Amino acid sequence: MFDTLYDWFWWDRIWLPVNLTWADLVDKEDRVYAKASDLYVTVPYAFVFLLLRYLFENWVATPLAVSAGIRQRAHLKAQDNPILELYYTTQCRHPAQAAFDGLSKKSCLSVRQVERWFRRRRNQDHPGVLKKFREVCWRFVFYLLAFIGGIAALYDKEWFYDTREVWTGFPKQSMLESQYWYYILEMSFYASLLFSITFDVKRKDFKEQIIHHLATLVLLSFSWCVNYIRIGTLVMLVHDASDVLLESAKLFNYAKWEKTCQSLFVVFAIVFMVTRLIIFPFWLIHCTWVYPLHHYPAFFGYYFFNVLLVVLLCLHIFWAYLILRMVRKFIFGTMTGDERSENEEEEEEEDGESSQTEDEGVGQHKLGNGHAVDEKDKSGCFGCLSPPEVICRSKTVY
Repeated sequence: MFDTLYDWFWWDRIWLPVNLTWADLVDKEDRVYAKASDLYVTVPYAFVFLLLRYLFENWVATPLAVSAGIRQRAHLKAQDNPILELYYTTQCRHPAQAAFDGLSKKSCLSVRQVERWFRRRRNQDHPGVLKKFREVCWRFVFYLLAFIGGIAALYDKEWFYDTREVWTGFPKQSMLESQYWYYILEMSFYASLLFSITFDVKRKDFKEQIIHHLATLVLLSFSWCVNYIRIGTLVMLVHDASDVLLESAKLFNYAKWEKTCQSLFVVFAIVFMVTRLIIFPFWLIHCTWVYPLHHYPAFFGYYFFNVLLVVLLCLHIFWAYLILRMVRKFIFGTMTGDERSENEEEEEEEDGESSQTEDEGVGQHKLGNGHAVDEKDKSGCFGCLSPPEVICRSKTVY
């Protein structure tokens, strides 16, 4: 049964053009082809990336954040209460007013105390600026190195300047060593992001991020197996171009270099619109949708690959909408936060203000990492976009 399913899944007619078989992609003396078995190495490499990330965030990103004046803010801890904790973890983090009344009776606390407990409990789970800075710093370094590596691997290739050359001699195109490492490292990195997504800072587009990572991994895996490597490298390069600017803008945002952040955001928005909404659909998708039909009839793999590219394009349009909303608020001075961010920061600010008035024993400052931190002090934050996330806050926000 398993052998039958295996043979059906790898049936030539599904993944390859007519008159071509997997035998045509077997290594010969002068040609080396990508193999599905090569992708197994991305799993251990993904864990290597997680280890490198841990070391980088602790030994490089954290000292860099401290030197930039970013400190971890200490939160007021919610008192141990099994009844409220059970409701928080199993039912809802934002109870309705009726639920507050019921919990007040069960826990023998006033409604105001229950509301305060939930605010503090949410704030305990809310990631601090230091955590966000370290995550962004790691992604910035990778995207920068990946973009530089992509340029180095493609600048002297004919298909980098003329997308028609992507299909010249297809599928009998020998894989280059630079293409091998570009693919393997990119796929390993995205796999590491998928493994760590439950522990990273969560945003409103959490589901879109998962879809993006899965679609990217499936698209890269498929293009690897059927030797769509040339177009795959172009897709990766186009995506890395704007990601570098986005992550750098967020770094300066967390460090409160507002003018630098705003300038980088403007550049990022322009590059994103050009690469993701012009070059990607009108050059790359056009290249995969039109030119292959000049060489062979359409087949299932042809449609499958293009559908994945369209899924990515839809995500680009979604993120472009958020960016344009930010641009509009940025221009008219009504910026109040990242469109992709959860509302935890507003709650945190409310909690900071109300806690100072509700708790007489609480001082005006809390200690964070050995430094006094004002309860009302806020740092800006971008969302985590890997595809684009967005944006600088204006001075009127925090």
